[in-house]
Amino acid sequence: MITDIAWPTIDIERELAAVAGHSVVLAESDEHLLALAPEADAILTCFRRVSATVLDAAIRCRTVARYGVGVDNIDVARATELGILVSNVPEFCTEEVADHTLLLILATLRNLLPATDTVRGGGWRTDAGASARRIRGLVLGIIGYGAIGAAVAERATAFGFEVVVDSRRLAVDPASVPAHVSRVVDRDTLLAESDVVSIHVPLAADTRHSVGAAELARMKDGALLVNVSRGGLVNTDSLRAEVESGRLRAALDVTDPEPLPAEHWLRSSDDAIVTPHVAFASDGSLIELATKATTNALTVLAGRLPASVVDRSVLDRPELRTPTLKQTRALDEENS
Repeated sequence: MITDIAWPTIDIERELAAVAGHSVVLAESDEHLLALAPEADAILTCFRRVSATVLDAAIRCRTVARYGVGVDNIDVARATELGILVSNVPEFCTEEVADHTLLLILATLRNLLPATDTVRGGGWRTDAGASARRIRGLVLGIIGYGAIGAAVAERATAFGFEVVVDSRRLAVDPASVPAHVSRVVDRDTLLAESDVVSIHVPLAADTRHSVGAAELARMKDGALLVNVSRGGLVNTDSLRAEVESGRLRAALDVTDPEPLPAEHWLRSSDDAIVTPHVAFASDGSLIELATKATTNALTVLAGRLPASVVDRSVLDRPELRTPTLKQTRALDEENS
């Protein structure tokens, strides 16, 4: 069962499933999802919530496969309790999200939208770029230095940014700091010194609203906040006060709530660029995503470990719904 998709068809999923002797059904709503759950052997999910209620109803389900990296829309703890293995595609869309991050930064700093809007409106204001920022020498602060954060840092250096990073991993291992990172600093220093702050951390209980009123207040006047990770990382109400005062600007691919209500302030703000959670998408990435997520699900149904397991403690639970996974793990550990 597929809960939802952000692409035109499920042809790839159907073809892969058919080869393995399975069929695929796409849920049309939350209600339809819950109605289908008792018959599902595997669940693939993009954005729709796979709650404890859905998991409890999915009495045959052996695995939940996430289309993407983050698993905040899945109740992983409940899935583990029930013996349901959760997988994701952690290496997915690194290049696309890094590219989109730079797109948002450059579009904002170079005042792209005001410049194009004047042309679309029949004008030709050559002063539209007068307030654009010179990129070289600006400080880009990256919060979280995983694969995407590293890819952003590499790209930003080529444009002349000084890149500073808040990363626990790099802080404890200075020898691993790459050449394109100028400094590893604490969060407060990063917020205070950066002209652009870009967030690249997963959403979890301890990171929700981790960029709130106090953090935004530490940012320098005129700074830009970029978020391509998860909307819940930023307190939108606190951000509104800073943006509407003219002190900060924002460039977001993710929002909280998502999608934005029709009259939401972010839709009409002159100091915010918002794209509708599309940073992950490209012709190549969507094919990769559908193939890898579906393969993860089918691999579990075949009794083998998928390429990624979100919570490996499920393999030690007596409730594990695919007992052969324990044997697979034992063989993997023996071979390694």
